[in-house]
Amino acid sequence: MMLLLRNATLRLLFLAQALYWSCSLIGITLTALIGAQLAPLNSLATLPLALLVLGNLLAVQPLSLFMQRHGRRRGLMLGAASGVFGGLLCALGVQLGDFAWLCLGALPIGVYQASAMYYRFAALEAVGAAQRGRASAWVIGGGVLAALLAPSLALWARAALPTPFVGAYLAIAGLALLGLLITSRLPQGAAPRPPRAGLTSARELLGRPQVRAAMACTAAGHGLMILIMNATPLAMQFCGLPLARAADVIQWHLLGMFLPAFIAGPLVDRLGNRRVSLLGMVLLASSAAVALAGLSSTLFLLSSLLLGMGWNLMLVAGTHLLGEGHGEAERGQAQGLMEQGNSVMAALMSFSSGALITSLGWHAVNLLVWPVLLFALALFWPARRRQAANA
Repeated sequence: MMLLLRNATLRLLFLAQALYWSCSLIGITLTALIGAQLAPLNSLATLPLALLVLGNLLAVQPLSLFMQRHGRRRGLMLGAASGVFGGLLCALGVQLGDFAWLCLGALPIGVYQASAMYYRFAALEAVGAAQRGRASAWVIGGGVLAALLAPSLALWARAALPTPFVGAYLAIAGLALLGLLITSRLPQGAAPRPPRAGLTSARELLGRPQVRAAMACTAAGHGLMILIMNATPLAMQFCGLPLARAADVIQWHLLGMFLPAFIAGPLVDRLGNRRVSLLGMVLLASSAAVALAGLSSTLFLLSSLLLGMGWNLMLVAGTHLLGEGHGEAERGQAQGLMEQGNSVMAALMSFSSGALITSLGWHAVNLLVWPVLLFALALFWPARRRQAANA
């Protein structure tokens, strides 16, 4: 913890992470409800969330290359400014009762989401090699503040102005503005210009076992977390459990996502990223096993808690492992590839979650966890063997 307190860059990134996740949780809590009110068809209620994912997908790789050339600070400021713009557009759409403006505002909020995924990479560059696991983990841990504060903020902002929900998006714009001010105080952190870019460079990176393993680790963890998290409230509703209990389960899931960051970093620095990755996989597999054991609210809560913890360990360890597979000049391309993979998995799981839970059921959705983890482990193993050979 003293590392976080002494390093000004890490303090700023911790706060920026808390602000981003506060925006994200307000949007997750309210956007589908607003979409259902404004959409011309019920089937379009979640279109704004889908467009947010699209904005993320379109921006994640260009942002990484932009930061490679122009420095970390400018890229993160650009992302936060997009969050301000998107929040204002959405607020205008709600005020006017215009679904199109709401959808349009979701796209730049997706750009903000894409930029926030690079906070943990910026943390790696702010410390020495022996402290990188703790640095990235503690920055991810900024989401704890959001998990504790954002639900109450969302409820307050929803009714803060005469037109319901306008205040929520103005709150998103205001929080993103604070994020813009905070990121403007970061050091520039420019990296050398890459000697090569484009498809050839990406193919070379993907040919390295460490890069493939790191991407498989974070993409599997991120995708499975999105799949199960989105399906959990629907499953609890189908079981007749009260909405208040579902909210408790999601809050514990969010705490599971962020609280382990404060121990995941030291674990990576002491045990290595591969062992921590495997521990994260075990936690995700255990989450599925608990979900398959029954349909009580207690089992839903425990499963969601383990799900969040497994995601955290796999994200922290995979981020650290990626650094072993690329040089400084390849940083932007490698980090962009990782975030592109995470975003693609998030989009696939987000779009398929509702269809899977309604067509196959809760148990079948959780059974999908184990083959995805086995596939990630198959890509992970060559990198583990190479590390052993080099030891």
